[in-house]
Amino acid sequence: MKTLVKLEITRSLRNKKFMFFSVIYPPVLYVIIAGRDVPGNMPGLRVDMKLYYMVAMAAFGAMTAVLMGNSERIAKEREAGWVRQLRLTALPGRGYVTAKIASAATVSLPSILLVLLTGALVMGVRLQAWQWAAVALCSWAGSFVFAALGVALGYLATGDAVRPITMLCYFGLAFMGGLWLPLSTLPGWAQDIGEWLPTYAYTGLGRAVEVGEAPHPGDAALLLCYLLLFAGAAAWLYRKDTRTA
Repeated sequence: MKTLVKLEITRSLRNKKFMFFSVIYPPVLYVIIAGRDVPGNMPGLRVDMKLYYMVAMAAFGAMTAVLMGNSERIAKEREAGWVRQLRLTALPGRGYVTAKIASAATVSLPSILLVLLTGALVMGVRLQAWQWAAVALCSWAGSFVFAALGVALGYLATGDAVRPITMLCYFGLAFMGGLWLPLSTLPGWAQDIGEWLPTYAYTGLGRAVEVGEAPHPGDAALLLCYLLLFAGAAAWLYRKDTRTA
């Protein structure tokens, strides 16, 4: 399984288009959105624009790396017969799914760290050392949830259909979860839905750390439930694909 993880990481790092959109694009978007010097906190929040969007764009970059890359790659591998060849090896099904999730989450680290570095060096964000470490750790740990979703989508759809399905999930979760706009600026019905989405809980971990608090147990519990749900769906779809292959 370790060999497969290394192979997946190497393939992702060599993909220039993938690296641009998952690593370079989020910090650039962060500077564009939060570059204005607006005093005071965001409406309905305890942090200002630079702090809010630092966590949001770190999450956005991680989602891009683990969700967009994973789903399309797996769907194409299925069509090319690569997954069928792996089934002939000693690698168990759970090993393949775990390797895909682990490799995708590892690739999300450069995007997260670059956004945080942009916040510190370009945007003038000032946090204590433990807060920087905690924000990075929370952003990275939360990305496993979306890596599992990417694996599930890769087995759910064909190579032609997987991109629009993934894009719908990607933009829907980003918008409704408060990555682009604070949830407090959305209509009431959207806020009610957004509070139960994994993206809202994901960024909630980092926002709690930014104001000097520990991540809220409710956010962590919600993310854990989604991780189990998505990983379970990925494993079930993998077994289903094995039976029909």
